Amino acid sequence: MSCPLAFTFSLPFPSQPLPFSRQKHPYLLRATPTSVTDDVASTVYGAPSKFISQSHSPEWWIDLLRSKVRSNLLREAVLTYIDMIVLGIKPDNFAFPALLKAVADLQDMDLGKQIHAHVYKFGYGVDSVTVANTLVNLYRKCGDFGAVYKVFDRISERNQVSWNSLISSLCSFEKWEMALEAFRCMLDEDVEPSSFTLVSVALACSNFPMPEGLLMGKQVHAYGLRKGELNSFIINTLVAMYGKMGKLASSKVLLGSFEGRDLVTWNTVLSSLCQNEQFLEALEYLREMVLEGVEPDGFTISSVLPACSHLEMLRTGKELHAYALKNGSLDENSFVGSALVDMYCNCKQVLSGCRVFDGMFDRKIGLWNAMITGYAQNEYDEEALLLFIEMEESAGLLANSTTMAGVVPACVRSGAFSKKEAIHGFVVKRGLDRDRFVQNALMDMYSRLGKIDIAKRIFGKMEDRDLVTWNTIITGYVFSERHEDALLMLHKMQILERKASERASRVSLKPNSITLMTILPSCAALSALAKGKEIHAYAIKNNLATDVAVGSALVDMYAKCGCLQMSRKVFDQIPIRNVITWNVIVMAYGMHGNSQDAIDMLRMMMVQGVKPNEVTFISVFAACSHSGMVNEGLKIFYNMKKDYGVEPSSDHYACVVDLLGRAGRVKEAYQLINLIPRNFDKAGAWSSLLGACRIHNNLEIGEIAAQNLIQLEPNVASHYVLLANIYSSAGLWYKATEVRRNMKAQGVRKEPGCSWIEHGDEVHKFVAGDSSHPQSEKLRGYLETLWERMRKEGYIPDTSCVLHNVEEDEKEILLCGHSEKLAIAFGILNTSPGTIIRVAKNLRVCNDCHLATKFISKVVDREIILRDVRRFHHFKNGTCSCGDYW
Repeated sequence: MSCPLAFTFSLPFPSQPLPFSRQKHPYLLRATPTSVTDDVASTVYGAPSKFISQSHSPEWWIDLLRSKVRSNLLREAVLTYIDMIVLGIKPDNFAFPALLKAVADLQDMDLGKQIHAHVYKFGYGVDSVTVANTLVNLYRKCGDFGAVYKVFDRISERNQVSWNSLISSLCSFEKWEMALEAFRCMLDEDVEPSSFTLVSVALACSNFPMPEGLLMGKQVHAYGLRKGELNSFIINTLVAMYGKMGKLASSKVLLGSFEGRDLVTWNTVLSSLCQNEQFLEALEYLREMVLEGVEPDGFTISSVLPACSHLEMLRTGKELHAYALKNGSLDENSFVGSALVDMYCNCKQVLSGCRVFDGMFDRKIGLWNAMITGYAQNEYDEEALLLFIEMEESAGLLANSTTMAGVVPACVRSGAFSKKEAIHGFVVKRGLDRDRFVQNALMDMYSRLGKIDIAKRIFGKMEDRDLVTWNTIITGYVFSERHEDALLMLHKMQILERKASERASRVSLKPNSITLMTILPSCAALSALAKGKEIHAYAIKNNLATDVAVGSALVDMYAKCGCLQMSRKVFDQIPIRNVITWNVIVMAYGMHGNSQDAIDMLRMMMVQGVKPNEVTFISVFAACSHSGMVNEGLKIFYNMKKDYGVEPSSDHYACVVDLLGRAGRVKEAYQLINLIPRNFDKAGAWSSLLGACRIHNNLEIGEIAAQNLIQLEPNVASHYVLLANIYSSAGLWYKATEVRRNMKAQGVRKEPGCSWIEHGDEVHKFVAGDSSHPQSEKLRGYLETLWERMRKEGYIPDTSCVLHNVEEDEKEILLCGHSEKLAIAFGILNTSPGTIIRVAKNLRVCNDCHLATKFISKVVDREIILRDVRRFHHFKNGTCSCGDYW
């Protein structure tokens, strides 16, 4: 007879006989010649009763035994059995199933083996299928896979319960392939599956790799439809199966078409939506569930709270908190407490999370972990470490991998924890160094300590890498500003994902929202617009583009790649925006010199109830600075506290100093520095002032600013360079040489000017005076030809930008080799006419390059977008968007 379902896979041990064959094996356990009654009695807490009534019938004793099991008086049931044996009352086919259930619930393997010996002694080892089925269940609960297999194989007449017990046991031991093979054999033996069978089989399918798992799951679904077995149990399991495989549409169809949907069905759908990061939809389904009159329970709340956490929907989270308090879910379910702590901490309400934690009496390790992680996420590092110590010393709980994943970041940042790497030793001592979660935390730690190579070494030694592992190493490279390596890692990860899909691996390395929000800043830093667009397309395809974190990163990426209109379009499409999203769009307008738009966005966010923070005003002041809107910027600065409730910080003073200095009001900027509170860090303000002095050639104040800066930050190269440039512009060559000599003596190195341009799948880098690029000779030849065309249009090189004491013709040669000119030439030669050329530079664009690029845009009829360290310059038809103010 052929199987109704055909499973096309082989067992992991083809050389061995099928575990469900009729081949006989020796008895698993035999009754020993010693007194088994004494052995059983010694296993339980107690002994046979001293005064045992002999007046009751065997039926009375068996009914008593079964009654105690039904009342969950498990050890009393075992003692009742011992009393029976002492009285010589023979257990029957009804006694052993009840007794074995009690022992299974006790999960006492030694006691179970003794009872098993009694089963054989009294002749129920082979003939009673009911007893055999309960033996299978016993060994499943006690975790002995071998015993399950052997007991099942000895059953002479297997019934539906036998197969259900076996398949359920195989699922418990995560033997998914064997569970499906058992199902096939069950059908071969013409044993009709029940809904319980299909529940186990659907669970096995959900843990099988794609696409086979999905195909077989659909077959199980179809079989259930054909047999009319789709009750609430199997529907709930199918909903979970489709959700786990990412087929949420199928889960939702099942929910909508099933009239008997209950709380479990709704919970399963909600959990699936949250696990697949469909948070908004999860909240919508929760609302629909409540409108249908289905009351949420603790599982509902703990499933949906992560949606509030991720979306930072504090108000909705508070409503769920109130509901949990009202119906008692918080007291009964520690998962609810943990989810609430996580939600409050993720919404920056750490004190509220702490109050929830303090109000919980049953503090399981999950709750401790949630609070420790919440502290660490919000950089309450000392509190996180103190709570960790309290958990271990006072609560007597040993840290697990989740604990350490929260503790390690706190150790990295905490000033009180000086020897950062020591936590690695603690992890090794506790035997957690092979745990993937801890390894991920250690990788992150070393990346933040500037030791990305150690992080890469840990990554290389990991045997079990999941998506979080890849996200962590990519984040490490981004944090270390090794953006090309970050993109390379993403490429490797995608290759492995494709290979995993081809071989139907269970390991999914499909980029998620964390991957995208992590890698997009690298695209932004490299101006890799093509790669950024590719990631955007992926985000749209996988319903991730509207995620607030991904959306904010996309807004930033497009802005930093020179696509301001696209940046605003993405911003408008994000359904829920947080303060970070608003800050990014304000910064975008500022970078492109649209200061009025930046100020308008500040007002709009206030209207929409989003309170600006310190970063918002840094972006606003930068926007005003790039457009010369000095009075507007000063008005906002002096009214920050009154109008917006934000106290000015040292960074805000530095921005306003830059605002004044860039506009030529250098003395006012200097006076403002003298008004900065003493406890503030003035390095940023002095740096802004020194930059202004370089632009406006203010030697006197420039020297004062440089002296203060070198005293505060003696290892920052730009301070020396700016002072040397001020001296060079003033013709004080000997002083400029002295500054450079002092800089060399201090071991401080100047960052070389570098520009880059994306072409195809590569980012091409150019360094001033460097000829390592394969097209260097061709580019220089083209620039010489271009120079002649530009001179005819009126271009005169600005040799004041060459701060070396050399002849004029040598200065012009040096100007021609500036990195941005080489990158622009590369773009012209390697792209089709009319294509926009996008170039990024790590330093401020010099006067001559700015002037030359205006002429180039006119001569070659190209739009050129140049991003320097400060802002964007859009060159078109011989003009620049900055209006020569930068």
